[in-house]
Amino acid sequence: MTFQKEKKVISDFHSALDSATPQDVPSVMSRFCTPDSVWRGFHPFNLINDAEQLAHQFWMPLKSSLIRLQNRVDIMFAGQNSLRDESDVWVVTMGHLMGLFDHPWLGIRPTGKLAFLRYCAFYKVADGKIMETAMYFDIPHLMVQAGQNPFPPQTAAHLVQPGPMPHDGLLSTEQPVAEGKKTLALINAMISDLGQWQGGLPLEEELARTWHQDMIWWGPEGIGATYTIERYAKQHSGPFRAGFKDRTKTKHICRLAEGHYGGFFGWPNFTATPSGGFMGMPATGKPGEFRVIDIYRRAEDKLAENWIFIDLLHFWKQQGVDVLGRTAGIETP
Repeated sequence: MTFQKEKKVISDFHSALDSATPQDVPSVMSRFCTPDSVWRGFHPFNLINDAEQLAHQFWMPLKSSLIRLQNRVDIMFAGQNSLRDESDVWVVTMGHLMGLFDHPWLGIRPTGKLAFLRYCAFYKVADGKIMETAMYFDIPHLMVQAGQNPFPPQTAAHLVQPGPMPHDGLLSTEQPVAEGKKTLALINAMISDLGQWQGGLPLEEELARTWHQDMIWWGPEGIGATYTIERYAKQHSGPFRAGFKDRTKTKHICRLAEGHYGGFFGWPNFTATPSGGFMGMPATGKPGEFRVIDIYRRAEDKLAENWIFIDLLHFWKQQGVDVLGRTAGIETP
């Protein structure tokens, strides 16, 4: 199969949104989305099942706050959802929504300066229309840019995260099928290792099975990014595993790869119960959902880069901490 038509739909959708005024957004959504399209977003937006409602609830306020908004895409790929038998084609884009932060959004103070909202989106496209979307975005990173850091000091580092090191993430042409299969097989092997957590190899040896030694894990605000297997084990993977118990099995809605790029998302991906120490917080005894998007770049036979989007606001809300409401001074649903 070739996925160029589906990519063209999403490229045109991005262009239309970029050029639209806030008042024009409903017509853009009507043009590109089915009326009952499913949209999964991070807290406080969550699940929206109506394209017009999505326009009014998410896109119009965002474009009114971050004015002259433009979508700076670093990665685009597409493919058949490997988790379903029927024809189920998705287009994935990742990058930053950049604008001038001139008006409040979700109670976050505007800066009057350039601001970036880091995002990744999975679009299910059929018959030239968007049927489903999973759009995950790093609201805490925007809060930090506005001087409203909602979290304790993080174990790794968060900056404005770059795209792939080879600058080849925009797959505008058809890719060799065999390369996508290699990428998907490697992601599946990594997921199988990751699902063990206890009783397997030492952590760094486990990671070395599927990751380059000089891997980069581009984590979200509140955790941060880390470089090399050794530092990833020390700065995220080890502390994360130590800070939770009762992790459920991984469940994904979509998992695909094209060329050297691949990824997945779940709703949620898994649940786990904090046993103490995660992000400096004590144990709660409450299971929490992890809504996650992971995007990967394969280099030869190992994973080299991983961009991660985790709905930490939703997770902490389940633990009884309304991070957005507490920091921005608003009550969130």
